[in-house]
Amino acid sequence: MIERLQKYMASCGVDSRRKCEDIILSGKVRVNDKIVRELGVKIDNDKDKVYVDSKLITKEKSKLYIALNKPEGYVSTVKDDRGRKTIIDLIKLDERIYPIGRLDYNTSGLILLTNDGDIYNKIIHPREEINKLYLATIKGIPSKEKIEKFCNGIDIGGYITSNASFKIIKKLKDTCEVEITIHEGKNRQIRKMCDKIGHPVISLKRICIGKLTLGNLKQGEWRYLHEYEMNYLNSL
Repeated sequence: MIERLQKYMASCGVDSRRKCEDIILSGKVRVNDKIVRELGVKIDNDKDKVYVDSKLITKEKSKLYIALNKPEGYVSTVKDDRGRKTIIDLIKLDERIYPIGRLDYNTSGLILLTNDGDIYNKIIHPREEINKLYLATIKGIPSKEKIEKFCNGIDIGGYITSNASFKIIKKLKDTCEVEITIHEGKNRQIRKMCDKIGHPVISLKRICIGKLTLGNLKQGEWRYLHEYEMNYLNSL
C-alpha cells in the first residue's frame, strides 16, 4: 500500500502526523538506505523499511485510545528536552502513544492519548471546533462588561480568539470559580484571556472535550475509552 511517509510514521505510533513531519525535516528518518529530509515522500509499506533514529518502525498491531487526568507539573509531550516529567511517565505501556493536543505545565485535567493518527487529526483539526470545558479559579470577580469582552473575542498577542463562554459558578471573598468553554487550543490561551480582562488564573482544570468527560478519574489515573466514546470520535 502506497502512503505518505508521515502518515505511515503516525500509524506506527511514532507521534502525531504533524510531529512526524518535524522529525522528517530534522533528518532523523531513513527509508531503506536513504535519509529523507523533505515532505511529500511516499512509501510502499509492504516493501519499504522505515527507520527513525536508526530504529526500524512497524505499524502498531492494536490501536489504543486513552483518557488521562493530567496532574499539574507534567508536560504534555512524549519527551522533554528539559528533563521534566511527561504524561507518558504516568502510563506504563509497551506501545508508543502520544497526546492529542496539550495542556500546559500548570494545568490539570482531561487529555487524550492514542497511536491512531487518523483519530488524532479528527480531534485536532480546527474545522471540527470541538468545545473544551474548563473549571478555573481566578482572582477577583469580573464585571459583566469584562465577561462580554472575554466571550466576544479578545486579542491575546497577535491572535483574536473566537467566541467563548464564561460562567461564574461560585463567588468567594477575593476569587471566584468559573466555567469556561473554548474550541481553540492556542498555547496558554485561557490564561492569556483571563490576564487580558484583569483576572489572572489561579488554577485551571479541563473537564470535557466534546462529549468526552473526565468523570471520576483521579489525578494521575488513566483509562481506555469506552465504546460509546469511540463511536462519538468516529462520527466526527
